[in-house]
Amino acid sequence: MNTPKIVIVEDDPDVAGIIKKVLQDFAFQSLWSRSAGDLFKSLAESEILPDLCIIDLGLPDMDGIEAMQKLQQIHPDCGILILTGRAHISDRVMGLELGADDYMLKPFEPRELVARVRSILRRKYEKSESEHNSNNSNNSSNSDNYNDGEKIADEIAGNHKQNLVEFAGWSFNFENNALISPNNEEHLLNSSEAELLKIFLANPNKILQRETLFQNLKSNNSANATNANNENHCDRSIDVRISRLRKKLEINPNSPTLIKTVYGAGYLFMAEVVYK
Repeated sequence: MNTPKIVIVEDDPDVAGIIKKVLQDFAFQSLWSRSAGDLFKSLAESEILPDLCIIDLGLPDMDGIEAMQKLQQIHPDCGILILTGRAHISDRVMGLELGADDYMLKPFEPRELVARVRSILRRKYEKSESEHNSNNSNNSSNSDNYNDGEKIADEIAGNHKQNLVEFAGWSFNFENNALISPNNEEHLLNSSEAELLKIFLANPNKILQRETLFQNLKSNNSANATNANNENHCDRSIDVRISRLRKKLEINPNSPTLIKTVYGAGYLFMAEVVYK
């Protein structure tokens, strides 16, 4: 195996220098890009693509999450390690859900950084070898080919065996659609609000696309239509239902902490869910 090539995307030259020195001490080839623009310029000019990119979220010209998504479009086989000072759980969940292989906080322990880099590269190489040796695996049985909608429906059906669920101080009763607030106030959800909440409760801390949500909500309109009018209706329908549910759940619906919008990806329900 050739020496892995790693690109460090970091605007702080001191931090980038430390990372570069650590990687060189362990026989990794590394390059430094000060910004997302530098990264994509070097990718366009180079004939050799990197095996892994270490990306800071606080880049001067583009948010690190956006840079990561653009990198995945250009080079989907590249490993991604987010190395940042952002410690909030939403940043970690969002980064990992959108495709990062790992997430580390600054300040970092050099030996841990190397261990995580090696782990990502090992998984990438093992996956590549496995895919190469199983090109005919696409003929698997239909039982292995659930789409997102079927998976979510199964999860909701299974969770209905428990009638009560708790999350972020709230509780929700599946039998009567009663939502109880942390201060013990009861709100009765209508059927569309309850169906949407059930989907989120079955998929906590997971980004769900609008289309996936729409396909799993009961509606008088066809969820399988693909023309532009129906796509626009899908977006409006989901946004309206999200807004109504936020008004019930959020202290400040304009700055939500439970149902977060992940721009360009969908919605994220940020809560630990416990079924009773």
